[in-house]
Amino acid sequence: MLKVYDDDYFMRQAIEQAKLAAAAGEIPVGAVVVANERIIARGHNQTELLSDVTAHAEIIALTAAANHLGDKYLHDCTLYVTLEPCPMCAGALAWSQVSRIVYGASDDKRGFMRFGRELLHPKTTLEFGIMHEACGELMTSFFRGKRNH
Repeated sequence: MLKVYDDDYFMRQAIEQAKLAAAAGEIPVGAVVVANERIIARGHNQTELLSDVTAHAEIIALTAAANHLGDKYLHDCTLYVTLEPCPMCAGALAWSQVSRIVYGASDDKRGFMRFGRELLHPKTTLEFGIMHEACGELMTSFFRGKRNH
């Protein structure tokens, strides 16, 4: 039987969130939280809109997921995010005890992996590179557009 909802499907949903961020002039990062093959929360960067340096896609999605579940812990949930989380978001993901994180593009300058996987909860599984070209192109196009203005 063909599985309709797979990592690519959910990453495409995160990419749609990233496009909303880009359209609003935000750095194009998008995230969705999935439980039982259903999206329970969505988020995209809103740091400019909210004048809040913590308003990253992951934080917004985590908060929405916790509200949806009525629980601060996101056991049995997967976060799909278009860009490798920063150390701040990795810390929030650790505290949430999210079961799985899937990210698209790496962030060699500001990504948490510069400091190591130990920033995450020990039980969290990590996967990366899902649709990395599409996710990376969002960032490249956004910053190319900024430089050309």
